[in-house]
Amino acid sequence: MATSFINDEYCDFNENFETVLLEEEFGKPTTQTKLTIAGKVDLGFLFSISNERFSGRGFCRLTDQANSNDSAYHVPVLLDEVLFWILVNTKGVYLDCTLGGGAHAEAILRRLTPSGIYLGMDQDQEAIQFAGSRLHRFSAQLRLAQTNFSELGFFLEEQKIDKVDGILMDLGISSHQIDSPNRGFSFMREGPLDMRFDSTNKISASQIINSCEERELAQIFFEYGEEKKSRTIARQIVLEREKGRIESTIDLAKIIKRVIRPTKVNKSLARIFQAIRIEVNKEMLHLRRALESSLDHLKVGGRFVVISYHSLEDRLIKQFFRANVKRCVCPPELPVCICDQPGKLKILTKKPISPGKEEILQNPRSRSAKLRVVERI
Repeated sequence: MATSFINDEYCDFNENFETVLLEEEFGKPTTQTKLTIAGKVDLGFLFSISNERFSGRGFCRLTDQANSNDSAYHVPVLLDEVLFWILVNTKGVYLDCTLGGGAHAEAILRRLTPSGIYLGMDQDQEAIQFAGSRLHRFSAQLRLAQTNFSELGFFLEEQKIDKVDGILMDLGISSHQIDSPNRGFSFMREGPLDMRFDSTNKISASQIINSCEERELAQIFFEYGEEKKSRTIARQIVLEREKGRIESTIDLAKIIKRVIRPTKVNKSLARIFQAIRIEVNKEMLHLRRALESSLDHLKVGGRFVVISYHSLEDRLIKQFFRANVKRCVCPPELPVCICDQPGKLKILTKKPISPGKEEILQNPRSRSAKLRVVERI
């Protein structure tokens, strides 16, 4: 691609982009345009082309190489959809509450002007270190912190920023965390029963499994894993740990396999490991706190984009959004509304957005993702 063709202040055009010359005039250039080219929908930029050979509009999209770079640490889920919904101001301030490997962050930063600011949070030290290295060329616009997203208000206060143009939460667990045996998140890999996002936390999966009473274990499995055989599994764990501590992921998986039918075992393993992870990291508690704090720091017209991966998260998010939509709270016996409750949010996605077949084929772990978007009013 010849950069001399391009005259567009919004784009950082480099080896990570390719352009397609468009025959039609699409109107005013925009930093957020979806076009179908050669049967494929792309999110990118319209820009002006003017030189001795060409005059018109072009379309800029990420190259395959750039997309492969994005997936070095964690494959970004619903990337095009996130960009489409969250970018309301290319000169604005954006808060990424779950930075991870920085895949979404890099794509958004490419689309911000030099005056735009990106704030990234993650409680995983490895994620902060990886993302910091990956995003080093945006260092002038980037501010990172290793902290839980429930502390977003304190983080913004430290940065002397009151309100932002967009907030992104990509919940769940990254591919890197799952694929790292020493983190203990996967029942398919031998590793210690750890499951901590923040390695400085005192409580690990091992302590949950080896210390909680049978009734507590059953409650954790049922509430956070929605596992029907929660009591049976909890009882078997207590019996086994009387013989000695349960220390590895494989040891725990073997115990569960003894009491679950082979046709059901993989789903039960996934539920139990999810439940333990949620309990270890207090994920639902922190999510509630983060949601409650977020609206005070979102500008009017700003977007809040959340991607969830299981029903517990999605239900909590949906309920929170609905509770903050404009509504009447007057007693039903009153003939007219006198409460004048303004509400705080407008729901932009009536139904959650899910990955398409092509994305699921390329990244099977995205299949359970649900994206919801609201706008501050």
